[in-house]
Amino acid sequence: MADQSKIWVSELNARPEIRGDFPRSTVHFYDTTLRDGEQTVGVILSPQQKLEIARKLDELGVSRIEAGFPRVSPEDAEAIQLMSKANLKSELWGFSRALKGDVEELLRLGLQASIIEAPTSDIKLRAYGISRDEVLRRISDAVSFATKNSIQVAYFAVDGTRTDLNFLKKVYLTALEAGAKEIVVVDTIGVCGPEAAGYLVRQVREWIGADVPLHWHGHNDFGMATACAVAAVRAGATWIQGTINGMGERAGNADIGEIALALQCLYDVPVALNLNKVREVSEAVCKQAGYRLEAWKPVVGENLFMRESGAVASQFHIPEAIEPYSSELVSAKRSIVLGKKSGLDSIDLKCKELGIAISAEQRAPVLAAVKKRAIAKRQLVSDQEFVEIVRELADRIPATPNV
Repeated sequence: MADQSKIWVSELNARPEIRGDFPRSTVHFYDTTLRDGEQTVGVILSPQQKLEIARKLDELGVSRIEAGFPRVSPEDAEAIQLMSKANLKSELWGFSRALKGDVEELLRLGLQASIIEAPTSDIKLRAYGISRDEVLRRISDAVSFATKNSIQVAYFAVDGTRTDLNFLKKVYLTALEAGAKEIVVVDTIGVCGPEAAGYLVRQVREWIGADVPLHWHGHNDFGMATACAVAAVRAGATWIQGTINGMGERAGNADIGEIALALQCLYDVPVALNLNKVREVSEAVCKQAGYRLEAWKPVVGENLFMRESGAVASQFHIPEAIEPYSSELVSAKRSIVLGKKSGLDSIDLKCKELGIAISAEQRAPVLAAVKKRAIAKRQLVSDQEFVEIVRELADRIPATPNV
């Protein structure tokens, strides 16, 4: 569990009517960065890159890594072979449609566990041109074939949140009868709010019983993926599926780092994820996939523990006054940066950081020069630029500033 002395959230979160029905059992994460995450527009990961990301996911402590969809991608098959030899602690899972040929490819690669998916909403069934009876037959045949060949199956109902509930119940029970051991509730198009997500997970939990592991797989089309995942956990989901940085199609998948932090800090729910590693893993995935994150992104954004405002800088020595949790939880560095919004306290802190001494009379002129330069360049003032400003305006600086 997290050190509560490093978490400074509202006491309202701890009220019994809010926290009371959250489970005390550990929530585990099923990472699908290498499959669903690679569906991010413009992202192509080589087998070797997937191996490197898998190693970082393993360090992060994700319980399961979805290694790929080998029937449709020879490169995924190659990546799975590389990962299988890498001695990862995380379980490797495959992804398969409810087709015998897909399952046979899993067997060829020696995978012992896999998602098996099939569409269930009438919208999707029309799009694929198959009937309800046909999809039920496919689910039964594929799951049965996989389990008879010793593959552990989690059944994944594509577009489950837009599926008629009576039919969805029949689908899940059919999968369980065929040998599936786990069930995934899937918000493929990200169309549920948190209340709806919680309602559906509770319904599915009633249908399948208390002992069947239950997953939530959500997308972020309305910016609610984290809230929906939290609601799913509250309603009985024991596994959360998602990606690093929320990678994925359209607005992306649920971000497992955000969800883990929210569960741990806001609701005191234990999570099987090493948050000390989350920023390092985020950066590694960005590098391999070739994209940059928003600086203000929760958990991993570069701005989260960076302070420019003078009013905030005056409270920098009291982290709990300006931050909701300690930077230590996610191994981030706190820093003062200089720009248009800086104040005198910002100058003092930056001088202390760089080992520069200026007089009380010099503080205001230095601040004015910092603001002028930031406005002119419409960017922050770098540490080197700050040293140059001080050299121009101050009478005394150290011979070798610590820049």
